[in-house]
Amino acid sequence: MPSILGVPVDAAYHLVSALTAALTPVLGGLAATAGIIIFTMAVRLLIAPLSFRALRGQAAQARLAPQLQALRQRYGKQPERFQRELAALYQREGTSLLAGLWPILVQWPFLSVMYLLFRSPSVAGGQNHLLTHSLLGVPLGAHVLSGTGVLSAQGAVFLGVFAVLAALCWLSARVARRMAPTPSAPAAGGMRLIGSALPYVTVVFAAFLPLAAALYLLTTTAWTTAERWLFTRRATTSDGQELKVDRPGRAVTNSAARRPVLSRRIFRLRKKLLPWQGKTSRTRKSEATVGGRFAGCCRGPRPATARRASRGRA
Repeated sequence: MPSILGVPVDAAYHLVSALTAALTPVLGGLAATAGIIIFTMAVRLLIAPLSFRALRGQAAQARLAPQLQALRQRYGKQPERFQRELAALYQREGTSLLAGLWPILVQWPFLSVMYLLFRSPSVAGGQNHLLTHSLLGVPLGAHVLSGTGVLSAQGAVFLGVFAVLAALCWLSARVARRMAPTPSAPAAGGMRLIGSALPYVTVVFAAFLPLAAALYLLTTTAWTTAERWLFTRRATTSDGQELKVDRPGRAVTNSAARRPVLSRRIFRLRKKLLPWQGKTSRTRKSEATVGGRFAGCCRGPRPATARRASRGRA
């Protein structure tokens, strides 16, 4: 185990062990599995601000991709001019090239500590007792390749974990595509195949790890997918239309897009039942004047007594 992360891994081991001991009276044999999942979710919640900052940086890069491509085409043969225009673009948009990268680098030690904790057979100068616990009769330190076979009970547990992990990878890739910039040209067959298979590398990677590490990968992948979904949902209006960005940090929509769907329906119904609602005073006055003249024209000639009375008043 690397000496730099040795102390954090030992501290995390004692925390997960204490959490497992506290959950044992309630969950029994599933206490260690629940402890791994709860500890992973707690750490991901702790670094959630960094994750959302990284997503904002990635969204900014996706939004600026067409402008970057235009700058490359225009100043591709003038590197100094291209760098000046690129710096001006980032300054104008309030972002930078590393806006989505440095939050990921800051998260790396936290994720590495959890990964080393759930895959190392020895921790804190002794055996990693977390791996001696089991999930549905399968030890958390067992590997799918060292088991009794895929058709056994142990293989069925691993296949279930891998199936859920593959579904999460597919969903995560689907959500990530909504944030990616639209390519100017379709990718070649080989690149398209690699891009389609790349999200499932996590499943292949989990096949060579202990069950505890596979549970960690499953939990952190689910958390990442939920974060991406929440971020993309916040970046769209209630009726699914994309927000238009006027300048960095300010989203601009019209009043119909900001108004919830139910409120718009109530507004339309009220407009049908109460047609004078929503009209200005000038419009109502104009309609009243025209209506009064039209009504006077349709009443026909006034009686003679009324005409004489009006002349007398004049």
